[in-house]
Amino acid sequence: MYDGEDLETPPSPDRPPPRQIDKYVRPECPCLSARYTVALLACFGFSIMFGMRCNMSMAKLKMVGKHNESAGEHTETPFNWTVEVESSIDSSYFAGYLITQVPGGFFASMYPANKIFGAAIVASCLFNMAIPGAMTIGPAAVVMLKVAQGFVEGVTYPSCHGIWRVWAPPLERSRLATLAFCGTYAGIVIGMPLSGLLTDFISWQTPFYFYGVSGIIWYFAWLWLVFEKPSKHPSISGKELTYIEQSLGTAAQAAMPGFWNTPWKAFATSPPVYAIIVANFCRTWNFCLLVIFQSAYFSTRFNMKITESGFVGAIPHLIMTSLVPIGGMMADYLRKNNIMSTTNVRKLFNCGGFGLEAFFFVLTAYADNKYVATIELTLGVACSGFAISGYNVNHLDIAPRYASILMGLSNGIGTIAGFIVPIVIDYMTQDKENLEKAITEWRAVFLVGATVHFIGITIYAIFASGELQPWAEPTPPYESPMKSLDNETTFTQEPSAPLKGTEAPAYGAIAAPPPRPPAPQEHVPNNPFVSGAFYQAEPVQPPAQEYQEPSEDGTY
Repeated sequence: MYDGEDLETPPSPDRPPPRQIDKYVRPECPCLSARYTVALLACFGFSIMFGMRCNMSMAKLKMVGKHNESAGEHTETPFNWTVEVESSIDSSYFAGYLITQVPGGFFASMYPANKIFGAAIVASCLFNMAIPGAMTIGPAAVVMLKVAQGFVEGVTYPSCHGIWRVWAPPLERSRLATLAFCGTYAGIVIGMPLSGLLTDFISWQTPFYFYGVSGIIWYFAWLWLVFEKPSKHPSISGKELTYIEQSLGTAAQAAMPGFWNTPWKAFATSPPVYAIIVANFCRTWNFCLLVIFQSAYFSTRFNMKITESGFVGAIPHLIMTSLVPIGGMMADYLRKNNIMSTTNVRKLFNCGGFGLEAFFFVLTAYADNKYVATIELTLGVACSGFAISGYNVNHLDIAPRYASILMGLSNGIGTIAGFIVPIVIDYMTQDKENLEKAITEWRAVFLVGATVHFIGITIYAIFASGELQPWAEPTPPYESPMKSLDNETTFTQEPSAPLKGTEAPAYGAIAAPPPRPPAPQEHVPNNPFVSGAFYQAEPVQPPAQEYQEPSEDGTY
């Protein structure tokens, strides 16, 4: 039985007692550290969230009677939706998603980000299970549910950045963040073929229920294994806790900003912020193009069946899922070994990823064979995974204190692309019966996508930065969370060292060198904000003796 004690973990007033379930099962994954457990579960959460986005695109092919009309095939379907109705349903999600981006950043800075992230995904799963019933009522009911689904999911990306603000050591930001975010692409990899299979062999309603139940199961695992910050984790090892807290420095302890003391003017005049926003917009444009319309492209252009188009559409995202964390590890390696500056690393990965995807989009536009188109699209989408180690973690470089707010701001503006794309693409691809016209329409779609990426490359290459911005540091003195001096234990510390909470904030990888080792014979209370008046000299506690069982006569 686990009693919550860890001999490696130093005593801390923040460490909570174990919960009832923790006394029987430790809240940890075998062979995984606490921070990588958070990353893995966040990856699963994003997988479920983005898998749900595939449900509607596959169900529409079954429901609206447009599949294989060019081949003379037509099947009776339960709904007869027009292009305008389809566009409204596809865009309605992004209308709700846009609303909560910036507020989500503030919520993640004021409340436990892990709880916000988990609640958002499980709420979206509940809405997803209600969509089949809403379809029988009418398109208006579906639009309302999609808006609600987007509304709750809008806080997920900002809250994930809020989690990494306190969980990710600076030199592991790329790999931890990309491991979590690769769930978005894993969700597409699994969601497209799985939704196609469930739709073809059971019913179009089945994918909605499957993902809803999966999200509820995931939520219980999230509540059990993920905690607000390392010091709140009852079973994290002392080595990992010390590593995370020392690498983050005192920046994570600074009081979080409110609405009025957030440097909005600095945001509005900062070129690196604009570079991130533009990159987010460009990536969202092409991501939504692929998620919503990739199956329709293969179905219309190459006359594929629903199941086949689902599997083929998943291939690019399968390769990308593996390349996203690899790109994160490569980026951290280049930074950690001082091979390239953070700024150059971000520009290399972002512009390289966007450029390669744009190049293969141009080739796909002129592909006349479904196998060639699949290979070209796979290479393009896979290479774009490197861009996640560019713009998508750049917020943590330039302003870790405001990372969740900046993520909400950039993702919110990027969401406008998600709102526009369904309307634009549906308008550009109206002729689904005439194959020659359809080829011309889809060629224009991919050329527009390539142009969008080239614009993003230019702006990011000129204005992006990986350095901490001057406006990103809290103005001293900042609010310090004072604690009571009652029931304090002691630990050794250099008497002349500055007291924790009085030094300037440090940001891990760019922090000042660590303090000297503690003096061997001096003790202070372990409250990090205690004043010098409380210093006290006392003997060093003798080493603990190994416990021995008493003999039968009571002697040792």
